[in-house]
Amino acid sequence: MKEEFVKELDDAIAKHALLDHPFYQMWNKGELPMDALKEYSKQYYSHVRVFPRYLGACYAQCDDIEVRQLLLENMCEEDMGEKNHPELWLRFVEGLGVSRDEAKNSTPLSKTVESVETMKELTNSENYLEGVAALYAYESQVPEVAETKRRGLAKFYNLDDARAVEFFTVHEEADLIHRKVEQDILVEGCKDEESRKQIIDAAESAAKALYGFLDGVYDAYIDPSKCCNN
Repeated sequence: MKEEFVKELDDAIAKHALLDHPFYQMWNKGELPMDALKEYSKQYYSHVRVFPRYLGACYAQCDDIEVRQLLLENMCEEDMGEKNHPELWLRFVEGLGVSRDEAKNSTPLSKTVESVETMKELTNSENYLEGVAALYAYESQVPEVAETKRRGLAKFYNLDDARAVEFFTVHEEADLIHRKVEQDILVEGCKDEESRKQIIDAAESAAKALYGFLDGVYDAYIDPSKCCNN
C-alpha cells in the first residue's frame, strides 16, 4: 500500500513536472534569453522569500511534535544564518547582473501572486498533512531541477561562480533529505483511502500552482502575445 500511495502521489505531481515546462527546457538547452532569465530571477524571489513562511504555517497547524521538529529543522535551514536561502537567491540574482533592490521591489505577475497564494493556502490548511503535501510537491522536484539549472547556467550562460550558484548546489543535496522526510510523514499520516486522496489532491494543486508560475513568466517574457499579466 505504501508503494502504491507514493506512486500515485508522485504521478499526480508529475502531471505538472517543472522540468517539462517550456521555460525550463529552454533554460536547459541554452535557448532562454538572458533578459528573460533576469526577469525570472526577480519573479521567483517572491517564492523564495516566503518559503520559510510556508514551512512556518504548516508547523503552526501541526499537532504532532515529532513532525513539528522535522518541519522546524527544515525551516531553520531555510531562514537562519548568513547563508539563509533568500540570501543565497539574492546572490544568484546579483550573479546575473540584477541588483538586490530590483528583486526585492519587483512587481509580481498575476500568475506569481496566484502561485504564492495557493502555496500559502495549502500550507495553512487545518490538516497539516495537506501542507506537507504542498511542500513535498515542490521539494520532491528540487534536487533534479536545481542540478539541471546549475549545469545549464555553467554551460550556456557562463555562470559557475560558487557564490552565485550556491542556492542550487545547496538544494541539490538538502532537498533529497527533505523529500524523504516529507514522504515518510505523508505515508505515516495517511491511514485510509479518503485521507490519501485528500493528500494527493493537495499535492497536485501545489504542483499545478508552481507550474502556473512558470506559465506566467513564459507568457510575459518569452511570448508576450499570450500574456495578460503585465
